Amino acid sequence: MKTVEHKDQALIESIIRECDICFIGVVTPEMTPYVLPMNFGYKDGVIYLHSAPTGRVISALENNPSICVSFSNHRELAFQNQEVACSYRMKSSSVVAFGKVAFVDDMAEKREALDIIMDQYSDLDFSYSDPAVRNVKIWRVEVEEISCKEFGTPHDKYKQQ
Repeated sequence: MKTVEHKDQALIESIIRECDICFIGVVTPEMTPYVLPMNFGYKDGVIYLHSAPTGRVISALENNPSICVSFSNHRELAFQNQEVACSYRMKSSSVVAFGKVAFVDDMAEKREALDIIMDQYSDLDFSYSDPAVRNVKIWRVEVEEISCKEFGTPHDKYKQQ
């Protein structure tokens, strides 16, 4: 089975929209990798995340705002020959994005980001109390680099690649 890279922005965004969590990777001040699953929102090339106002990941980002965000969907075990272990593979698609985190402090921008995050999970309209908005850390990640791959594609599906 093959791994196929995709460049189509509409396909990339559809994969992101199908995900219910993403995984973020940062580097702590001690130079240790740190990966967390998170809820997210995505709009116009920007990933929005939210968290508590303090903690290990916030300290890491204050030291180094670089971040990697990974999305994956449609995970399914596949094989080309049931009796050959090396022919097994997970069929899935993934998107990996890189950028830098900018924390949002403006109350109106925080509410807008929270709406974008909630749009990922619900069609409802929400309101947010001032204390709740003040107490949440909003992360804005403008995507600087993005890649998309499809894994476990049968060889005959993409003969020219």
